[in-house]
Amino acid sequence: MDCLFCKIISGEIPSTKVYEDEFVYSFKDIAPIAPVHNLIIPKEHICCANAIDESNSAVVAKVFEAAAKIAKEEGIESYRIINNCGDDAGQTVKHLHFHMLAGVKMGWGPESLGKTE
Repeated sequence: MDCLFCKIISGEIPSTKVYEDEFVYSFKDIAPIAPVHNLIIPKEHICCANAIDESNSAVVAKVFEAAAKIAKEEGIESYRIINNCGDDAGQTVKHLHFHMLAGVKMGWGPESLGKTE
């Protein structure tokens, strides 16, 4: 499989690991938009949120369990979790992943992080 995140999970491509367990891998985003910007991904390849079903939804629960552990380990009290599903939503890697953003007071909309188009 030619999936960037699968290659990161396997160690073929280096990353700055934040967390890892049997089901989930988390690493720092290489183009952060907040002081804390971690990607949290299931080790099982699922292309996107539209592909979540009863056979793999337990993996998504593990992602959110990992998010809580990461927040506790890093002393993060407030954070935002974002998932982009599909090209028009900005999903650039076709492996289900969640962005954990923290370290700045966030509003609503792109200008809340200082990123406007």
